[in-house]
Amino acid sequence: MTADILTPQELKKADPVFGQHSFNDHEQIVFCNDKDTGLKAIIGIHNTVLGPALGGTRMWNYATEWDALNDVLRLSRGMSFKSAITGLNLGGGKAVIIGDAKTQKTPELMKRFGEFVHSLSGKYITAEDVGMETADMDLVREVTPYVTGISESKGGAGNPSPITAYGVFMGMKAASKHAFGSDNLEGRTVVVQGIGHVGEVLVEHITNEGGKVIISDINEARLEEVSKKYGAEIYRGNDVYSIPMDIYAPCALGATINDNTIQKLQAKVIAGAANNQLKDENLHGAQLQQRGVVYAPDFLINAGGIINVYAELENYGKQEIIRKTENIYDTTLEILRTAETGSITTHQAALKVAVERIEARKNQNK
Repeated sequence: MTADILTPQELKKADPVFGQHSFNDHEQIVFCNDKDTGLKAIIGIHNTVLGPALGGTRMWNYATEWDALNDVLRLSRGMSFKSAITGLNLGGGKAVIIGDAKTQKTPELMKRFGEFVHSLSGKYITAEDVGMETADMDLVREVTPYVTGISESKGGAGNPSPITAYGVFMGMKAASKHAFGSDNLEGRTVVVQGIGHVGEVLVEHITNEGGKVIISDINEARLEEVSKKYGAEIYRGNDVYSIPMDIYAPCALGATINDNTIQKLQAKVIAGAANNQLKDENLHGAQLQQRGVVYAPDFLINAGGIINVYAELENYGKQEIIRKTENIYDTTLEILRTAETGSITTHQAALKVAVERIEARKNQNK
């Protein structure tokens, strides 16, 4: 009997989870499968030193299961640092459901997913993310208490998107203060790439302050709707990075700052809602620094959403949610100044603060 000979591609797919490029000492990866509902999901728990791992569930039609795994690993890691730098007593987790949210998401599928969440006994608490609505979280709540972002009518904090957008707006203003000497966005040209729930509210904030907004999205109907509502200019080309702008706000999926885009980008500030905006944190963070581009770390300025859902666990109200979210402005300024004086990237400066908080708590627990 001879052993099977694997091709290079097969060898790559045979790598264990622990050998994945995005694996970063994650505590637990849970693969969820249910034939009856068609559910295929992955829950990633990165770190629970500060508290239970809280992070949203994303439903996306991934090209491969390996893409889904890579996404949940990166996203859950980011949630650990997001909670740590924001001062919340939460760990980092995330979940992805493989499939088309428009055609494959059913109440039965969401409830079955909720049962998998419940099986973790509170180590992971889920919430809303891409492809999810508040109503979906209400369905999950029917089978588990380990969910946040449920409807206000059911005692929850509601849709976190407006608060996420407000936090990004605060971070954008702080980055503008650092780059341009003023946090007033009047007259600034801002490209908002991705105008979903968060992107649209961000457009509203910028427009209300007198900024010129250019919007880009794959959804033509959304482009027309948001343009008509806020007077935003639509960009329909295929190279949004090369157009003249002051601020680039990525609000769709991650890794838009990469080898192909970074040399073309015209912006002096990057401040958006998307997670994992830098395809390679070290390489592309350093390149932005060398080009004099002020990058507001994504896991810092998009933390408004987790602040909002954390309110359900700590029982604080809207006033405290707004106060904590507005504090993103001061934290962003502090991080940008630390990076400048320390000659390190803004991502490294933010990561250092987050990691030090986690390590301090770990040492306390020993």
